[in-house]
Amino acid sequence: MTDTLIRPQGKTLVLNPSDNIAVALANLDVGAETAQGVSIVRRVPRGHKFATRPIAAGEAVVKFGQIIGFAKEPIAPGDWVHEHNCGMGGPDGTLVHDYAFAEGAIPVDFLPQAQRATFEGYRRANGSVGTRNYIGILTSVNCSATVAKFVAEAINRSGILDDYPEIDGVVPFVHGTGCGMESRGEGFDILKRTQWGYTSNPNLGAALLVGLGCEVFQIGRMKELYGIEESQTFQTMTIQERGGTKKMIEWGVEKVREMLPTAAAARRETVDASHLTLALQCGGSDGYSGITANPALGYAADILVRNGGTAILSETPEIYGAEHLLTRRAASRAVGEKLIQRIHWWEDYTRRNHGEMNNNPSPGNKLGGLTTILEKSLGAAAKGGTTPLTAVYEYAEKVTEKGFVFMDTPGFDPVSATGQVAGGANILCFTTGRGSAYGCKPVPSIKLATNSDVYARMTDDMDINCGDIVEGVSIEQKGQEIFDLILKVASGEETKSEALGYGDNEFVPWQVGAVM
Repeated sequence: MTDTLIRPQGKTLVLNPSDNIAVALANLDVGAETAQGVSIVRRVPRGHKFATRPIAAGEAVVKFGQIIGFAKEPIAPGDWVHEHNCGMGGPDGTLVHDYAFAEGAIPVDFLPQAQRATFEGYRRANGSVGTRNYIGILTSVNCSATVAKFVAEAINRSGILDDYPEIDGVVPFVHGTGCGMESRGEGFDILKRTQWGYTSNPNLGAALLVGLGCEVFQIGRMKELYGIEESQTFQTMTIQERGGTKKMIEWGVEKVREMLPTAAAARRETVDASHLTLALQCGGSDGYSGITANPALGYAADILVRNGGTAILSETPEIYGAEHLLTRRAASRAVGEKLIQRIHWWEDYTRRNHGEMNNNPSPGNKLGGLTTILEKSLGAAAKGGTTPLTAVYEYAEKVTEKGFVFMDTPGFDPVSATGQVAGGANILCFTTGRGSAYGCKPVPSIKLATNSDVYARMTDDMDINCGDIVEGVSIEQKGQEIFDLILKVASGEETKSEALGYGDNEFVPWQVGAVM
């Protein structure tokens, strides 16, 4: 494959011959002459866009060769293009896509097993493989969150983990729901899938699930639904059943101590990359995201898929407007139609809550150069690479298909990643242009900076600089660099967010439905 180079035209960049805008790679002041033969008539900040030819009111604004919005007014060549003069609605207020279900799916050239990349992971009894070995303490309801935290703190401060170097830590996964909700329906099902998904994630060597006792989300009901039996690596108890807070904390500490030898008996062994399930995330995006880090991560995802692994794209509100690019790659019409069903669910969901899909990009995204959700989505979808879309999952649903898959989640990063981890992700890559601070216990999070400036300013948070793509490094070179680091981190190398201690507070299940 020929390396894909991003070739700047001086301080500007045109991404597709059909585009009628260019991207500023530096601040462009009024009067600046550009390689596109236009003079800047209104200051254009770095990462933002300017018109390269006249754009009539109502005409499509085109970037990446795709529509990112429509001119609210006539836009002159050299004028700054942003939310003041570019919006979502076309002349009739709509944007219609040709979904072309499954018409563009290209079969994957899988590597033979003997040629697959390898890493050092923890093989679990059910055949899954972990990249970390934590003990988790989950809560059925917010009312048991304090107990879970106290148990984890007691173990982590006791020094006993020094005797078990194979244990990465004891983590309380607490949340703000579990009661004041319906005992059936979407909200309950989401919490149920999330709880069991974390409990069974391969990065946990053992888990406790603690409750209060009288909550809507009953532990016994979940165990019955999933056919779960307690064991040396999974125990449950409620505060009311145990006799109060102090007794519950004592019980939790005792149970974790009993679990430690069994969980610590796990040893890393060489396994192939087909055992990796990679969560794809972006947050704090900017005008560079769809040019540098996201397509490079997409290339790394393609490498993983060719090695037999799985990559999960999510954040449904942030592929809105780019869904037609994914339906074309669907392995079947049914897969593509399931994605569109989730898009329609979101349109209805936002409407019912008096919102709209274009409430995204966020203020930070807009400061970074993103104008509409269409523009943001086109860049975000690039994280998914080019291989066929093999399945579409609901939030926190167990991912069983190999290859490139989609999980329906919100765009809010902690909520989205929580669903992916519940689905079985054992490693995560997170691109950011504004500088998101994020970690994701029990799953290591690799941070990819979209521009060299944020990498330099936040070097303690960023694992890889993708900003050098606009300086001549190819998408393929950077994608290979990302994939190589994925293997190292999966084998135990610490990420920047892990070194900083992030990940204790990022368990945020999606809360859908009325709080009663």
